[in-house]
Amino acid sequence: MANDAPYVFAVGILGNLVSFCCFLAPVPTFYRVCKKKTTEGFQSLPYVAALFTSMLWIFYAYIKTGEILLITINAFGCFIETVYLVIYITYCPKKARYFTFKMIFLFNVGVIFLVVLLTHVLAKERTARIELLGWICVVLSTSVFAAPLSIIKVVIRTKSVEFMPITLSLLLTVSAIMWMAYGILLRDIYVTLPNFVGITFGTIQIVLYFIYRKNKPVKDQKLPEHKDNVTNEENANTAVRSVNQGANAVAFVDIEFGEKKEVKKVEEAEKKQDQVGNSRDRTEHNKTREASTQLQHRDG
Repeated sequence: MANDAPYVFAVGILGNLVSFCCFLAPVPTFYRVCKKKTTEGFQSLPYVAALFTSMLWIFYAYIKTGEILLITINAFGCFIETVYLVIYITYCPKKARYFTFKMIFLFNVGVIFLVVLLTHVLAKERTARIELLGWICVVLSTSVFAAPLSIIKVVIRTKSVEFMPITLSLLLTVSAIMWMAYGILLRDIYVTLPNFVGITFGTIQIVLYFIYRKNKPVKDQKLPEHKDNVTNEENANTAVRSVNQGANAVAFVDIEFGEKKEVKKVEEAEKKQDQVGNSRDRTEHNKTREASTQLQHRDG
């Protein structure tokens, strides 16, 4: 286990430190939420998912036994994600609050209970239980990796990296590297696989950054719309996955920064169109009044 060799424990500690920083990434967002007393259309689902994966990995570490480093970072993940959700629920609209409670009950209560039940019913021996739970963790962790494809697609289409924060991408990729190394040293395929996928997506993002970093920001190009399932506001949220999920963190964190900028672009374009439209209406109205006045003078 983690304590069998000093270098394994050291790698795990490094993974904890990097992941700790990743979990704190949304703090500025929630500081702004508390200050403005509004969630500004942010979605809660990424935070619910982060709490869910943290709970899942804690259960895996508990069944496997001896994985104290997985428990510590994911316990912190459960704590900080719960804090984020409490803040969100406090300031979000009524419909978003209802949706958030529904998602929490579905994932963090229902699915977790189902996983615990299946693990004990379908696998009687400890080894079989670890294998079953391990693959469940792998499947659920890698199932969110379609998320980075969204921001990667935007970068390639716009040929601009203004929607992709390179510092955060680097940090999350390093986190995935640390945890993959930890999994390899422990010979734990269930810890290794999700982070291998995370490193792959992180590397793609970094490569794209160096390819397009000198390109000018996109101004007039039409950007894709992303609708909130609850409020229909075009915005996405930050959330840092639990981790051995440096990978999952790359998925959701980049989406927040990328899509939020996209939303601003769309909103600015719409405002400009409205201003132009209003200006034209005023001009036409003035012309009509002038023409009417001239006719009245002639008739007089």
